Amino acid sequence: MNFSQNKAIWFVVAAFVLLAVISSISNIITESWWFSAVNFSSVFWTVITWKIIVWIGAFLVYALFLWINFRVANRLTKDRNFRTFEGSNIQIPGQKIFNYIAGVLIIVISFIAAGATLPWWETILKYLHASTFGTADPIFSKDVGFYFFELPMYNGVQQWLLTLFLLGLILAGVVYFLKGAIQFVKSRQNIFSGAVKTHISILLVGIAILIAARFYLDRYNLLFSSSGVVFGAGYTDVHAKLLSYWVMAILTLGVAGLFIISVLRRGVNYLIGGVGFFVIALVVVNGLYPWFQQQFIVEPNELDKERPYIENNIQYTRMAYGLEDVQRKNFPVEANLNKEVIAQNEPTIQNIRLWDPKPLLATYKQIQEIRLYYKFSDVDIDRYMINGDYRQVMLSPREFEYNQVPARAQTWQNQRLTYTHGYGVTMSPVNIVTTEGMPELFIKDIPPESEVDIEITRPAIYYGEGTDYYVFTGTTEEEFDYPVGSENKFTHYTGKGGVPMQSLWRKLLYAYEFGSIKILISDYFTSESKVQYHRDIVNRVRNVAPFLHYDSDPYITIINGELKWIIDAYTTSKQYPYSEPMIRGNINYIRNSVKVVVDAYDGTMDFYVVDESDPLLQTYQKIFPDLFKDESTIPAEIREHFRYPIDLFQIQSQVYLAYHMTEPDVFYNREDMWQFPTEIYEGNEQRMEPYYLIMQLPEEEREEFILIYPFTPVNKNNMISWLAARSDGKHYGKLLLFEFPKKELIYGPMQVEARIDQDPQISELLTLWSQQGSRVIRGNLLAIPIERSLLYVEPVYIRSDQGQMPELKRVIMSYDNQIVMEQTIDRALAVLFGEQEPTQRQAPIVQTLDQNLEIPDLARSALKTFQKAQDRLQAGDWAGYGEQWDKLQNLLQQLRKNTQSIPGADQQSP
Repeated sequence: MNFSQNKAIWFVVAAFVLLAVISSISNIITESWWFSAVNFSSVFWTVITWKIIVWIGAFLVYALFLWINFRVANRLTKDRNFRTFEGSNIQIPGQKIFNYIAGVLIIVISFIAAGATLPWWETILKYLHASTFGTADPIFSKDVGFYFFELPMYNGVQQWLLTLFLLGLILAGVVYFLKGAIQFVKSRQNIFSGAVKTHISILLVGIAILIAARFYLDRYNLLFSSSGVVFGAGYTDVHAKLLSYWVMAILTLGVAGLFIISVLRRGVNYLIGGVGFFVIALVVVNGLYPWFQQQFIVEPNELDKERPYIENNIQYTRMAYGLEDVQRKNFPVEANLNKEVIAQNEPTIQNIRLWDPKPLLATYKQIQEIRLYYKFSDVDIDRYMINGDYRQVMLSPREFEYNQVPARAQTWQNQRLTYTHGYGVTMSPVNIVTTEGMPELFIKDIPPESEVDIEITRPAIYYGEGTDYYVFTGTTEEEFDYPVGSENKFTHYTGKGGVPMQSLWRKLLYAYEFGSIKILISDYFTSESKVQYHRDIVNRVRNVAPFLHYDSDPYITIINGELKWIIDAYTTSKQYPYSEPMIRGNINYIRNSVKVVVDAYDGTMDFYVVDESDPLLQTYQKIFPDLFKDESTIPAEIREHFRYPIDLFQIQSQVYLAYHMTEPDVFYNREDMWQFPTEIYEGNEQRMEPYYLIMQLPEEEREEFILIYPFTPVNKNNMISWLAARSDGKHYGKLLLFEFPKKELIYGPMQVEARIDQDPQISELLTLWSQQGSRVIRGNLLAIPIERSLLYVEPVYIRSDQGQMPELKRVIMSYDNQIVMEQTIDRALAVLFGEQEPTQRQAPIVQTLDQNLEIPDLARSALKTFQKAQDRLQAGDWAGYGEQWDKLQNLLQQLRKNTQSIPGADQQSP
């Protein structure tokens, strides 16, 4: 290879490295500005410093070790005995090319190894700031903190060093093989002797010692074994594998001794013998012996042998998921509801949720998005004191959807300077329906108009769930605020959010970072200009604290007139001994230790600690002392909106399906396994989801906001129990399990759904509504515990096949052996408890018919009414459509009544 070719190669390599360095430096600088703007600089520099230390350390160790081994192998093959290589007729690549290739390969491997080691910054810092759990494992009596903070470090170092030695052996082996093959072909001389054998033997000794360390550490990893009847070390693990790991560790050290002896002996017999001995021992000691014990000792007496280890699994799983303190209570069902009991539980009744998130979101989109560029992405559930009453409400933020802006208006100026934020929220109670089947709105329109005593004084939303692009504020260009009729209102951002853009240097780096030259050359920027980015709230908080996991449902709140997001954050691990893994094996420990509050206007983030007893969080607090705020600093108005998180509750509920059983024998035989109930939704059977309620728990004095999940036995549909998570005041975070008598049949959700399907009047009317251009949507079925009784409620919506806006048409209610379908909750309760007669066919009569009309006249009237209903449907007149359908139902009732008087007609009542 000539000089110009060498120069070209190194130029390409240098250009690649330079570009990577510039990109990394640019990102580090801009991110440091962002962290400084959000007041978390210490977090950024802690992480980046340790990442740099880890990366440089790993790169240098790998590069030096591999280069030293290459140089040693290279020099040993250039001994005087092998000088004939250069002058032989058999040509090998020039030594310089060989060195170039090896050098590039070593650099590439070191880069890859250093990059793979980057996540170690967290492992190292947790090791250096370890906390104790105060709970010891049942096998080695080590604190659980050892498995969280120390064992991952030891495992990682062992694997890292073993990989290093294996790569060194491979690299040296390649050199010896290439040059040794040439020498063997030329002179039949074997180079694998003397210094070469010593070099290989030293590497093998290192590998053997590291494998011995692996066996030693694997003793502790037995507590995470998945090969037994339960997760964690079982009988075979403790009585066979534990011993085999000790024996294999000692034998592997003996093999290392054989490799050392081989250095002092001629030939390679000790090397080959050591490898062969290791393989045989691995098969016999680590394979056959545990297999024999499992097959002939454990399996014939499995329950007896595994009982103490099943106990360990139950105990530690319940502790890892926070289930050991679930308070279990009996719930003897009594059919004792009457109008007096209902009146005493008025707060529960007035907070029964009729609006499901999905149809309500569709309705919000139709009536409250106002303009095509606004978007409702989600509906959140919360509670407020409204006009002196404790009310459960549903609300949704109106975020800006830039992709919906007309194509001609999608300019850089509009996207980055003008259309910067969303505006306001829509709020409605969970239980009120207008006469048109629409939700009653407590807060609506732009600017927000409130019908209750909750006011929004700062409605702009710069940070949200669907806001994922950067914008500039404080420019000479006015920002679009909100539309007013045919005009638009404009504003200037006055918040403290964003990174200042006052210098040319910052413009240059952000132009490079965002890939836009317009940032550098634009004349819109002033000394007050700021760039707002990382505006997606989950990505925003994850950028600050990537070591936490975040709930999938952030929710918006109105606090002192300002919009604030609340995000539940979790500390998780898969290192809790004996704990059953969940979520595809990724976690077996979880705590909701942090609540993150994000201001929707300026993006301010507050990481509030809500579980100071969590040892994993205590370690993070030691690593990042400026990140978290103590629980005592949480403002009361924010704490009032904390709710038990759904993601955590679902995980705990999933675990509790099996781990409510605490007796090993019952657990082993799966005698009392539970499952989640199913329901009918939009015509399909689906798993029931947990839901929030405001209700008065049994033996409690006042109503409270809780999260509830019913359970049924496996392969059965009757309800067996329900789990409740409390969210208010001093009771926050407590779990209650209410168990029904096992000897009584308590209808479960699917059984109630079946009874609804079997009710002739309800099914007939639902079938009628489903015909000719309409779709009936049976909403979420809710089981409402009231004192010692259960009340089932299911909303019924109607939606046009051509439309997107559901109309809440009826409420189905089931209690004891009764089922009714009425227009409102109050009327359904009145019918259930005998205060009113049920509506004929559950449809209101909207006009009086002439009872003497002949059958042909009735048929013609019915046809005309049906055609009018279709016309109203096509015109989008839902109120008119509903009136015509009610009239049609009345006509059909009269028609059927008249036909029953004809001889031979079916006399069975409808």
